[in-house]
Amino acid sequence: MPTFAIDGRFNGPPGSANGGYACGLIAGALPGRHTVTLHAPVPLGTGLDLREAGKRRHVWHGETLIATAAGTTEAVGVVPPVSPDEAEANASAYAGREGHPFPTCFACGVDRHEPDGLCLTPAPVAGRPATVACTWAPGDALAGPDGRVPAEIVWSALDCPGGWTTDPRADPLLLGRMTATIDELPSPGRQYVVVAHQDSRNGRTARNTSTLYDADGTALASASAIWVALAG
Repeated sequence: MPTFAIDGRFNGPPGSANGGYACGLIAGALPGRHTVTLHAPVPLGTGLDLREAGKRRHVWHGETLIATAAGTTEAVGVVPPVSPDEAEANASAYAGREGHPFPTCFACGVDRHEPDGLCLTPAPVAGRPATVACTWAPGDALAGPDGRVPAEIVWSALDCPGGWTTDPRADPLLLGRMTATIDELPSPGRQYVVVAHQDSRNGRTARNTSTLYDADGTALASASAIWVALAG
């Protein structure tokens, strides 16, 4: 994949890619596990060049450095599970239903509808500060050639819930870096739960962990991420 483009469907903020999707697509083009750092908004529908840079890989749009991928052996933590019933019951408390900063986001935007978006509604978990959860039932339209949901979609599903561990309507953050471990790809037509927790906050920088569970509470994938607050 020396040159690639991201379809406009997979947007996050208007005019740029969903960060998790972009990171997953870049990481998936390389052998082994990689941490992907985003340096600039990832443009949509235009050619991006993946170039070697020593042990790293850089993604360029013309003369603009968009992202860096570096091999990693970093262990990714796991957020304790939340039951599907509890996650579903909390869906009405999703703060993004009013005043969503990016309402057309592929993963969590309220103006997106199945099968066009993931329709995630991460809401606070009672008794667990800085933790949100939501159910996810990927439809058949998300199936890849092998019948499973592709890895870059899983990265996207792990991405956005981390941004809702605080209220982005008052404190918007954007994904800066992401690492994911996927043990099993999900299957369309089944119910899953995504749980995210903010591990720390230092000034404009937040560190989050998110985990994808099946309905029985088995962890299928996890991600660690660094988010950066927009300059005020």
